[in-house]
Amino acid sequence: MTIGISELSSYVPPRILSNEELSKQVDTSDEWIQSHTGIRERRISDDGTFASDLAIVAGSEVLKRRGLDPGDVDLVLVATSSPDYNPFPSTASLVQEGLGCKNAGAFDLQAGCSGFVYGLESAKGMVAGGSMKRILVIGSEVLSKITNWKDRNTCVLFGDGAGAALVEDTGPEGHVILDSWLKSKGSDAGALTREAGGTRVPGAPESPDPRKFTISMNGKKVYLFAVDAIVRTIKALCERNGNAPEELDWIVPHQANARIIEAAAARLKLPIEKFFMNLDRFANTSAASIPIALEEMRERSLLSPGQTLLTVGFGAGLSYGGNLIRW
Repeated sequence: MTIGISELSSYVPPRILSNEELSKQVDTSDEWIQSHTGIRERRISDDGTFASDLAIVAGSEVLKRRGLDPGDVDLVLVATSSPDYNPFPSTASLVQEGLGCKNAGAFDLQAGCSGFVYGLESAKGMVAGGSMKRILVIGSEVLSKITNWKDRNTCVLFGDGAGAALVEDTGPEGHVILDSWLKSKGSDAGALTREAGGTRVPGAPESPDPRKFTISMNGKKVYLFAVDAIVRTIKALCERNGNAPEELDWIVPHQANARIIEAAAARLKLPIEKFFMNLDRFANTSAASIPIALEEMRERSLLSPGQTLLTVGFGAGLSYGGNLIRW
C-alpha cells in the first residue's frame, strides 16, 4: 500500500482587506506591515460565513475533481483553530453533513498552524491500518472572527481560507506521503493563546475581558520558536530519509511571516527561492495555509512528478512538524 494525496483543492473568501484599508482602522501602515511580515493583503469572510462553510466548498471541489460520490469518504478530518462552535459540535461533523458524506466519521484536530501537517499523518496512519480507505483532510480557518482588530501587532497577520486533500492508497504514481515528524514544545504553550472559551476561562456566567476571546501572542518568543522549528523539522526529516536539505525540490512552510521563513533559510544556507510563499496575498491562514499553498503551486505548474517536497508547520501549542512528500 502506497498512501498519499490523490486530490487537492482550496477556497478563500472573495473579500480582500489590503494593508492600506487596514491602516485606516488601526495605527499601522502598508510599509510597516510589509517590512515586518511580507504581507500585502488578506482574505476576510463575511459575518455569516464560518470555518465549516469554507471547508465545505474546498471539500466538495476535491470530491468533484476526484470523481467520487460523497458516500465514498470514510472520514472527514478538519484541522481548525477557529471552529464554528467551541468545543462542540465539531466543525468536521457540520462539514460531513454539508458534503453529504453519509458513511463517514468526523472529528476536529486542534494543532494550531501545524494542523494540516498533523492531519496528513493521522490520515495516513488510519488508511495504513486498514480501518479507513479514503479520508478527507481539511484545514479551514476564519481567524478574522477571533482577531483583536485593535491590536496592531496581531491583527495585521491573519486571514481566512480553507484547503482540502483526499488521502488514500494512491499507488506508487501518486503524491506519496513518505514520512512525517510531529513535535510540540508545550512548555511555551502560553506564548500563543485564545485564553477564554474553555473550562479554565469560560464565557459565562461572568464574562471575562472580551480581549481574552481573541488571539494573544508573545511575538518575540513565537518568532524564535518558529525559526528553530522550521530548521529542526527540515533537518530531522532529511536526516531520517537520507536527503540533504539542498536536494529538496520545494519546501512548503506554514505561511506565517516572511521574516521567519527568510531567517530559517539563512540558517540552513538554502536559497529563499526553494521556499514557496504566497502569504503576501493570503496572510496567515493557520491550518489552511499549507494546502492553499500546495494548490496554488499545482495551478502554477510548479509541481512535477517525482519532485520531493517538505511541508513544515509551526504554531499554537507550540506544535510543529512536517511531511516529506514525493509528488
